[in-house]
Amino acid sequence: MELLLDLLKAFLIGGLFCVVAQILIDKTALTPARILVLYVSLGVVLTAVGLYAPLVEFAGCGATTPLTGFGYSLAGGVKKAVDEKGLIGALTGGLTGTAGGIAAAIVFGYTFALIFRSHPKK
Repeated sequence: MELLLDLLKAFLIGGLFCVVAQILIDKTALTPARILVLYVSLGVVLTAVGLYAPLVEFAGCGATTPLTGFGYSLAGGVKKAVDEKGLIGALTGGLTGTAGGIAAAIVFGYTFALIFRSHPKK
């Protein structure tokens, strides 16, 4: 029963992020690229002020999977690297904190590009 509740919380929070993004696309002049940057930046800012970690604790992958979760990972990596290495960690920590996600995106993107025949939109 606990697993079902965890899945429901992740679905609701992740879905809420998606609904807000869709409303922004439909009702504003913001492009999807600007919304992407907004979400990542929002994840960093909310992490910096201590508001995103409780959301991650509550929603799990519903909060870490969306773009705001990428910002959360960036900020977390920077914080950890600054604590360990000092100021240079501000430049290296973001990459360390998100390396797994970036590598997965590259590998899966390349794999699917090989499997499926891609072509430019007309």
